[in-house]
Amino acid sequence: MTRPTVPAMSRRTLLASAGLGAALGALPASALAAPAGVGADPATAFRLIADGKPATVFVDATADSAVRRVAASFTGDLERVSGVRPALVERTADLRGPAVIIGVLGHSALIDQLVRTGRIDAADLRGAWEAFCQIVIDNPLPGVPRALVIVGADRRGAVFGTYDLSERIGVSPWHWFADVPVQRQRDILVPAGARRDQPRVKYRGFFINDEDPCLSGWAAKAFGGVNAAMYAHVFEVLLRMKGNYLWPAMWGKAFADDDRDSMVLADAMGVVMGNSHHEPMLRAQAEWHRHQDGGITGGAWDYDTNGDNLRAFWRGGIERMMSKGDGHGYESLVTVGMRGDGDQAMAEGTATGLLERVVTDQRRIIADVTGRPASDTPQVWALYKEVQDYYDHGMKVPDDVTLLFSDDNWGQIRRLPDPAAPPRAGGYGIYYHFDYVGGPRNYKWINTSQIEKVWQQMDLAYRHGARTIWIGNVGDIKPMEYPLGFFLAHAWNPEAMTPDAVADYPRKWASATFGPEQAAAIGDMITAYSQYTARRKPELVNETSFPLGGVTPAGLDGGEFGAMVAEWDALEARMLAVRARLRPDQADAYYQLIEYPIAAMANLYRLYYGTAWNRLLASSNDARANFFADQVETAFRCDGELVRRYHTLNGGKWNGMMAQVHMNYVIWNDPTQQTMPSIVRVGADTPSEQRRPQPTFVARPSAPAGIIALDATAFTRARDGGGLRWTPIAHLGRTAGAMLALPQGQPATRAEDAVRLEYDVVVRKAGRATLTLYLAPTLDTSGRGGSRIGVSIDDQPVQILRTSLEATGGDQDTSAKRRWAETVSDNIVRLAADLNALAVGRHTIKIWRLDDNVVLQKLVLSTVAEPASYLGAPAPTI
Repeated sequence: MTRPTVPAMSRRTLLASAGLGAALGALPASALAAPAGVGADPATAFRLIADGKPATVFVDATADSAVRRVAASFTGDLERVSGVRPALVERTADLRGPAVIIGVLGHSALIDQLVRTGRIDAADLRGAWEAFCQIVIDNPLPGVPRALVIVGADRRGAVFGTYDLSERIGVSPWHWFADVPVQRQRDILVPAGARRDQPRVKYRGFFINDEDPCLSGWAAKAFGGVNAAMYAHVFEVLLRMKGNYLWPAMWGKAFADDDRDSMVLADAMGVVMGNSHHEPMLRAQAEWHRHQDGGITGGAWDYDTNGDNLRAFWRGGIERMMSKGDGHGYESLVTVGMRGDGDQAMAEGTATGLLERVVTDQRRIIADVTGRPASDTPQVWALYKEVQDYYDHGMKVPDDVTLLFSDDNWGQIRRLPDPAAPPRAGGYGIYYHFDYVGGPRNYKWINTSQIEKVWQQMDLAYRHGARTIWIGNVGDIKPMEYPLGFFLAHAWNPEAMTPDAVADYPRKWASATFGPEQAAAIGDMITAYSQYTARRKPELVNETSFPLGGVTPAGLDGGEFGAMVAEWDALEARMLAVRARLRPDQADAYYQLIEYPIAAMANLYRLYYGTAWNRLLASSNDARANFFADQVETAFRCDGELVRRYHTLNGGKWNGMMAQVHMNYVIWNDPTQQTMPSIVRVGADTPSEQRRPQPTFVARPSAPAGIIALDATAFTRARDGGGLRWTPIAHLGRTAGAMLALPQGQPATRAEDAVRLEYDVVVRKAGRATLTLYLAPTLDTSGRGGSRIGVSIDDQPVQILRTSLEATGGDQDTSAKRRWAETVSDNIVRLAADLNALAVGRHTIKIWRLDDNVVLQKLVLSTVAEPASYLGAPAPTI
């Protein structure tokens, strides 16, 4: 199943300069390769590949297994790029010619010798977490005229420093997991000097979840199960993206119990293992029900009635962690606390005192088994769903335990620490969702996340001090390649991920994945795709989701639904045009990352659009309904063909990975099978051409007199102050973009601070005015009852509007939960203010920044009865 490489390039590739590479952190650095003559002096640069021959790779024979593994992996990357497998040597006596030297400070005799003799200054590496330095050195050893030395502050520092170089020479982290081809190059120079980097977030990773039927079915076909053979590829893609932390697949699975080699391999490769929010003490939930374990009979998952069995069960998890036999154990991050059995809430009214006792007893087990204070073992308490309620009501855990806050499962972070609060030793983290099973509807078929939204929420978290753990729920991994790559790039260096870097990320990602020639076009397409899917997740789309214009004397008016279908059709046409310009070896990666998502979503919209017309026309016995019945049947067959094609890519490599049912939801949970929407046929069937409907007119809503619709980014003046600066974030949300006062994480401001946006408008119809703001959904992360924004017009007093969106921890059906469900389904918050009567003429709308985390997308000023929505409308001055 190995992908063929493409013909060798004739040009010489020069890697990016140290300063530029470091500034971009973990962004796809292969996009930074410069043409010959730029960025490196051939006289002083290191020749990584010279005339098709790669440099020798050196690693100590006694190096940590993770370092030896990455050195071997790097030789494979050099072969992918050059076409020649380099030598991998473990003795300095065997070194001749240019060499790449890989090792860990304090654990490599050669590197330590270079430090002692002053050839490497390692002062800023000592004791640093996962830091690395890449440095070109002349004559490090007899017979070695020049070397590139990759020094890790620890074993993962060496791994990340090596994979960083792989990415910079054109080996995508997704070369195996998405079949991204590697372009051959005959000459690669690494500029003289040094390049140092390290992560800003300590633990960075993802959670494989909701993995049936897709990942589980695929793994069974490809590897015989969710086992070490499969996890070898998972661990590698994680490490190549400079991630270090994994929650393994969990539904009916037990990572260490299913295949002990999985746990051993994770540690050998340098991956820190943990478990999800409801699987404490490194025990999978499936193990509790699966079999007797050390005399444990199972029973109720209830600490009050079955505490002895639970403690014995948890002790087994820590004993397994320590079974490595080296006194340190397999590197792990232990989840503490307790939720109900099967990812459910515990009994209603559970006392915080009971949970505090649970954590106390778990830490006693940790200390007893490890023989060290519990604080020596990294631990995390996940404040997920109802567990956050216990935290809000005062539950305390020891200071060394990391508090892991969560989003609402739909991308809005629920709670964050006060930036002014005293630091805690364990720090804080975020658990974020790209996939979810639950209300208001499952979403796990395909990528529906906007990187702009991910950035806004995770930047907010970082500014609030959540810097210990970032972990994302990515479902089956495969549909989430793009947002996952962004998430981990952001986690590596949140400070480098500025709004400008976010805006340029799609192009850089496309360039690194498919080459610079089509990078701008592909970057624009993935951005448009992400914005279109963010309007409403596909599992929530059906024939009633968007209005049709209806039957008119001129024909069939598609209305808002038709406008959306037209956008998907146009995006699909752009996608096919770019596909025609790509190399044949790029076809599989393009299908997985670009073509299938766009084609499948465009087809889904056509299916439901046809269903909507079929039912509307059939209701009046209009024979044109039959044409749309045909369209629905065609779209349904097309969906199956798209999946079949995915499953036959690259000799069937991904067979089963797109098996998720994704249409005809009627409740929040999965349909039992993929079924076509029901259709109605009218009268006797006639030839298709005779029943073709008149042309469908697609019309966006237009603003009548008395309505002014403005994108938030179309402001006239921005009044900055108090260290805050208004910044447009393109494509964030459902409109052209959104406005934020940056930096995030700052205290509230007052109206008298005058941090505001101003919009000059001309009112042409007098009347009492209403101003409606359209905001991206966010939650009050302080828990104080909502976030505020101020509005006024001209010199009228400031009115304070408050978002009251609340994601409750429990599953009770409340008005607040229903309002939240409606909001996240529509992906928009509406706030309205009644203003005084406005005369015809010029006026100024003012939007006042009061609280943080309020994301403004659009404004609508009305002096007449306002239609339902202007999210898709143009922004005229009326």
